[in-house]
This record gives sequence, C-alpha cells and structure tokens, in this order.
Amino acid sequence: MTPSWTIYCDGSAVPNPGRMGLGAVLVAPDGTRHVLSTVTDARGCNNEAEARALMAALRDAQARGATALQIYSDSSLLVAQLGAANVPPVLRLAAVYEEVGALLATFSHTSLHWIPRHRNGEADALARAALGLLPKTLATLKKKGRR
Repeated sequence: MTPSWTIYCDGSAVPNPGRMGLGAVLVAPDGTRHVLSTVTDARGCNNEAEARALMAALRDAQARGATALQIYSDSSLLVAQLGAANVPPVLRLAAVYEEVGALLATFSHTSLHWIPRHRNGEADALARAALGLLPKTLATLKKKGRR
C-alpha cells in the first residue's frame, strides 16, 4: 500500500459570511511539512471556507504526487457531508461539496476524520493569518489585556 500523506485543514470567514482565509498543513510520508495560507477573492461562510481549504490542500497534495491521504478537519459538517451516508445535503453548499468529492475521488485512498478544534490549531492559525488575524489564543489574550 502507498504511504499516506496527512492533511490538517481549516477555513475562516470574517465576518461570517465574508472574506475567506484557508489554511492547511500537509505532511509527506517522510515527515516533510508543507503549509498553505491563502485568502480567496470570493466571499462565503465559514462552512464554505472549510471546504475550500480542503480543496486547496487536495490540489497541493496532488501537485506534490500524493496518492493516499489521511485528512483531519474540525468541521463536523464537512466530515459529515463528505463521509457519512444518509446525511441530508446542505443545498446552498452542495456544489462546493461536489467539487471536493470529485477531487477526493482522484486519489487512490482517502480517509476523512473529525478532530477537536484544539487539535487543529496550526491549520486554524494559517487560515486566520491569511486574513491578517492573530491565532485565536493570541487574539484572546490580547483582548483580555494579558499580553
């Protein structure tokens, strides 16, 4: 079996809906890390940003020659829409999820897993950085005057 790449992805929309920032960490089978932090020209909601972050990560992985992927996201909606059977579609996001599904189908093996937000901090920080925002923990400390 081909060794898997690992992807951690996250998206942010500010305001929600608004500008979308995409973040992802790709880890090659040899441990080499690649990061993605970009802002889109389009406006959308946080759920669309999550899907677009995964699309960007999939395209990057594809360009790097990945064929098998372990994917982690803190978006339970994204994971349910792409991986669970008998989940009613979110109609306004159906086209985006279809596009992600088509990209996933180009890989020989993929698995998509939900993880808690605190385990996806680096991808979240990259998505926020694309929008010019501090990571959540630093932004929270700064608001409370603890920095």
